Amino acid sequence: MFTNLTRKYDDQPFVTNGLLILLFVIFFIEQFLGGSQNTATLIKMGAQYNPLIVIAHQWWRLFTAQFLHIGFLHVASNAVMIYYMGNYLERLMGHWRFLALYLLSGIGGNLLSFAFGSDNAISAGASTALFGLFGAMIAIGASNRQLGLKNLAMQSLVLAVVNLILDLFVPSIDILGHLGGLISGVLLSLILGLPRRTYWVRLQLKWRILMSVILVIYFVFTVRQGMVIHY
Repeated sequence: MFTNLTRKYDDQPFVTNGLLILLFVIFFIEQFLGGSQNTATLIKMGAQYNPLIVIAHQWWRLFTAQFLHIGFLHVASNAVMIYYMGNYLERLMGHWRFLALYLLSGIGGNLLSFAFGSDNAISAGASTALFGLFGAMIAIGASNRQLGLKNLAMQSLVLAVVNLILDLFVPSIDILGHLGGLISGVLLSLILGLPRRTYWVRLQLKWRILMSVILVIYFVFTVRQGMVIHY
C-alpha cells in the first residue's frame, strides 16, 4: 500500500541523495587532511568536543558533527540506512520537511550527548540524524495507520531498540546521541506533519503546540545541563 502511495509522487528524493553525496565528500576531505580517525583532523573539521563548545563557544560543532565520520565502515553503514529511510520519508514528508527533520534531529541527538557526555569524548557521525529518521517513521506509522506504514514503523522500532541495546556493549558508541536523535525525530515528525496530498489527518493544533513546547524545553534543558557539567 505504501509503495502505491509513493508512486503518486513524481519527485525524487534529491535531499536524501544530496546528503549522502555530502557525507562522502566530507569523508574524503577528512582522509585528505590527515585521516578520519585522526583526533586533530576531527576536531579541526568540527567534531563535537564538549570543552570547546563551552569554553570557546563553538556551538556550531553541535551541527557540523553530524557530517563527520570515524572510519569508512562508520560512514558506509550510516549511508545505507539513511538511503533506505530517506527514500521513504522524503517522499512521504516532502523535501523541506524531511531536511528539517534530518538536520534538527542531528542537533537534538548531539545536544543530549552534550548534556550528559564525557569531557574527553570526541563525537561524530550521522547516526544522530539517522535515529531521528527512525523516530519519525515510528511516530508517523503509529499515528496514521491508514497509510499502511505499520510494517515500516515496526521495522524502525526494532532497528532503533536493537541498536540502542548494542550501544550498551560498545564503549566507543555515543548512545546518548542516538537516544537524543530518536526523541527529537518523534517530536519533530509530529510538529512538522505531512503534506495534505498524503491525506494524513494532522494532529490537532493544541497537540502540535504541546510537542513544540516539549521540544523547546528539551533543547533549553540540554544546553543548560551541558553548560553546568562542562564549564
